[in-house]
Amino acid sequence: MTAVIGEVENLYAWCVQVSRVGVVGGGTMASGIVEACVLAEYDVIVRTRSEAASRSVKVALERQLRRRLTRNEIDDERYDTATSLVRYTTEIEELYDRHLVIESVIEDIEVKKHLFGQLDHILIEGALIATNTSTLPVMALAASTKRPELVLGLHFFNPVSRLPLVEVVRSLVVDPEVLETGVSFVKTLGKEPVIVNDEAGFVVNALLFPYLNTAVRLLERGVAAKEDIDRAMMLGCNYPMGPLALLDLVGLDVAVAILERLYEETGDPAMLAAPTLRRMREAGHLGRKSGRGFYDYG
Repeated sequence: MTAVIGEVENLYAWCVQVSRVGVVGGGTMASGIVEACVLAEYDVIVRTRSEAASRSVKVALERQLRRRLTRNEIDDERYDTATSLVRYTTEIEELYDRHLVIESVIEDIEVKKHLFGQLDHILIEGALIATNTSTLPVMALAASTKRPELVLGLHFFNPVSRLPLVEVVRSLVVDPEVLETGVSFVKTLGKEPVIVNDEAGFVVNALLFPYLNTAVRLLERGVAAKEDIDRAMMLGCNYPMGPLALLDLVGLDVAVAILERLYEETGDPAMLAAPTLRRMREAGHLGRKSGRGFYDYG
């Protein structure tokens, strides 16, 4: 019995002392997660698919840190420390010694499964793997590894630097100690963790996207102009941004993908993406990132 206990303690040794973090991804969310980690003084390796993507993350990180410096949120010493704690690679094997790896790549289940299989193969025993997915089933990703009990969701929100919430997602098989490690890790970043079950949309998106979809349907029916729909929710409900402007910020392609996932799991007609959303996605009018959505950003 003593030997078995020793093996279990060794397996979860990394769970209680996360100090080396890996982040996989080259987009806005990845750079935001990296920023949070280095400000908490974690040793971070960022893995991207190309040198160009690595440069993009580096530029975005340093730009955001300089903004903090300008606003006196950090001083020169903390800026230098933060930038020195991160290094970049295109080689996934360099993540082998990480205690925790957070993936933030494209919302494609097959892409993520392949990545999780690679990480499972190279990471040290006991290392945790987390997904930043907003809608995909964490259990499906966990099942693509030989360590499903060490896989959890850590769903950050955009922009990471401003939004304090992280949904800590509990799959059917995650070990309770791993979940607690996720909660503790989130707190060290200065974020607020909320434990949620592994259901489509978790809490925030399951509530948010039907609301955004309804706003588009109101626009389709001519109930009010887009500006007035947004003003109504800002002035009537004290929301910081109207639903159509928020859709532009999120990205209409992302919104449709999330609604499709919600409808697939729930069968709720309220989750069916409004026709206008689908047509705008097909036209490439994706919001801020394309320069045109419900509003123009030229």
